[in-house]
Amino acid sequence: MRIKKGLTGLIVGALMLGLLAGCVGKNETNGGDNGGGAAGGKVKLTMWGAVPPENGPQEVVDTWNAEHPDIQVEYVRFVNDDDGNLKLDTALSTGQNVDLYVNYTLTNLDKRIKGGTALDLGEFTDYNIDEKMGEDAASWKVDGKYYGMPTKKNAAFFALNMKALDQAGLSVPAAWTWDEAREYALKLKTAGFKYGLVQHTASYVDPLDSVLVKNGYVKADGTSNLDDPLVTKWLETLNGMMKEDATTPPLGEQLTSKMPVENMFLGGESAMINIGEWLIRTSNNMTEFPRDWKIAFAPVPRLAAQEDMVKSGGLGDFIAINSKSKNKEAAWEFLKWYADGGMMPMAAGGRLPSSNAVDQQTAIDHLLGDYADSYDKESLEFVLYGDETPTFVRSIAQEVVDLRAQEYEKFFLGNQTAEVTVQNMVKRHNDWLKQNQ
Repeated sequence: MRIKKGLTGLIVGALMLGLLAGCVGKNETNGGDNGGGAAGGKVKLTMWGAVPPENGPQEVVDTWNAEHPDIQVEYVRFVNDDDGNLKLDTALSTGQNVDLYVNYTLTNLDKRIKGGTALDLGEFTDYNIDEKMGEDAASWKVDGKYYGMPTKKNAAFFALNMKALDQAGLSVPAAWTWDEAREYALKLKTAGFKYGLVQHTASYVDPLDSVLVKNGYVKADGTSNLDDPLVTKWLETLNGMMKEDATTPPLGEQLTSKMPVENMFLGGESAMINIGEWLIRTSNNMTEFPRDWKIAFAPVPRLAAQEDMVKSGGLGDFIAINSKSKNKEAAWEFLKWYADGGMMPMAAGGRLPSSNAVDQQTAIDHLLGDYADSYDKESLEFVLYGDETPTFVRSIAQEVVDLRAQEYEKFFLGNQTAEVTVQNMVKRHNDWLKQNQ
């Protein structure tokens, strides 16, 4: 059959238009900031976080993607250290593919807000963060605004060898002081343990911040409050446990050996550990750490017996939406779903949802998995949900954290007295305050 010449031209023209349209569609899909192009109406979101994908994040996004074919999420891992955070900040500032990202400190969040890469969630009115997350969420407000959502319940506690407690005739504390914890450590060490207590060096300073968050880092006259009497009390108590009682590792030994404190607790070398909910990810590994004893839980001790103290904890995993994302509404839909239960696969790795939309018992069941019988659930439930002591998230400048660490490390290493240590911390803090007025 012969086709008329005019009709042939029309057909060729239509084919060319189709090819051009296809090229434009392809370019739109692959282009655009933050990978936000859509193929066939689909939106692609990229979420950055520090948890390895196999510890929950991949299952989270796979579940969302199966339920929401129109909004697909990709998870990108960065390491939560200086280099990893620099990688994230570079991606944010250069317009790379970041729609949502997790902040692990207020210091990093503040930097990203000032850099214009954290969206003020006040533009969304269909979700009340304060109501869903409780009063602890307010620790993450900056100038009265939420530039993201805290999604994880932080928990700092002492984990204790319950078999050792029973043998020593000691009960599981529901509230106690560091003096009492020191007595526990001594009794447990004499019961056959190398140490009564081990802890990460990052946990050393929590009692100090518990005091200073409550009493103020700065006095009414604008000078440093690092000479609060309880600061000296903390220095002398921990130093006494290291050197007089030998119930906790000397700082020098811990630093040089990079001591694996979880392994020491689970391996039976220490009867207590100052830690957080992430311990359970390791303690559930019965292949590497088999045990025939239950783990009990107690609040972190207070330096004094005041009823109005605060404790380390609060909420974490603060997820922000990149203000430069082209898919803010889609990112918001994912964030709400994630916070209100979508993140549940993360619980097995110790990341308990903070939203009150999530059933507490369900969260604990996910946390303990198949080994619930190897824990004292009553004391665990208390430290996670029953202890009503107000919490804090450390918010002081990193420079202050560093300067005081440099001074108290000199003390614990035996290079200066407690008195000189406090004097030096105060002087250096005052110098910093003057420079940052």
